[in-house]
Amino acid sequence: MSTLASSRRIAYRRRASPLHAASAPVAAAYCLALATAALLTENPVLLGALMLAVLLAAGASGGVARDLLRSLRLSAPLMLAMIVIVNVIVTRGGLTVFARLGDWGVLGQVDLTVEAVVYGLVVTLRMFVVVLACLLAVCAADPDELLHICRRRISPHSALTATLATRLLPVLGEDARRVAEAQRCRPDGGVQGARGRLAVVRATVGGALERSLDVAAVLEMRGYGSTHRPARKVRRSPSRSRHDSAFLAAATALLAMYVLVAVGGFAPFSALPSVSLPVTSTVLLLACATVALALVPFANRRGIQP
Repeated sequence: MSTLASSRRIAYRRRASPLHAASAPVAAAYCLALATAALLTENPVLLGALMLAVLLAAGASGGVARDLLRSLRLSAPLMLAMIVIVNVIVTRGGLTVFARLGDWGVLGQVDLTVEAVVYGLVVTLRMFVVVLACLLAVCAADPDELLHICRRRISPHSALTATLATRLLPVLGEDARRVAEAQRCRPDGGVQGARGRLAVVRATVGGALERSLDVAAVLEMRGYGSTHRPARKVRRSPSRSRHDSAFLAAATALLAMYVLVAVGGFAPFSALPSVSLPVTSTVLLLACATVALALVPFANRRGIQP
């Protein structure tokens, strides 16, 4: 049940930080810019700078960094192993062979190279940055405000579906935890191992189906899904925050900088057929600019109450 406990920590909570004070679309756009920047470059130095920027931004957001690292600790070993192993076996390039595994039938001759390992590690670092940026968005952007915007501008049905999903997933996690605790409290200790976990999943899924029927009945009673379109309630749009312009400017500057890096080739990196990573003054300047741009909006703490 440690996974469920960890998942409960990754959730939006109002904190005393400029990122939480910004409006939800701006906070989500800021985190999305960090994730997109990681997808636009393969240079390990810049990816490391983006990783540092995300962690420092999370640390400046009321201690969110601890929650992010605690959640990532569970998935990091599996993610690292899968990406590195797949890249080592599938990637056939590279000049420095450190192991010859022979003929694998349809896969042909499988040779493990240092360059393939390096490429797998770079892909892993990129995925870490993207995952951390997305988790930061989950912790910093108010989901109710985002769903309200989707309801007004995109699709009311999609917003309703997303609202129900975000509300019911934690409930299902609590149901699974209670079922597991009840199973352990049995005099015989309950069913252990895979059979015990399967029993918890079966009970949770059964409860989810029963709850879905209750929710569907309530929605039908309130008129959802009928041909008659209910009257819309007049609701004022959420006010803009004084921190919105700073985070929008930082997100725009980060995206523009990394688009120029991707188009202009200012931070070259190549893992195949041999590793080439020139650490020039331009690369170091870009790395410093990445961290600075990501942290500048946090300098303005006007209106932030501890």
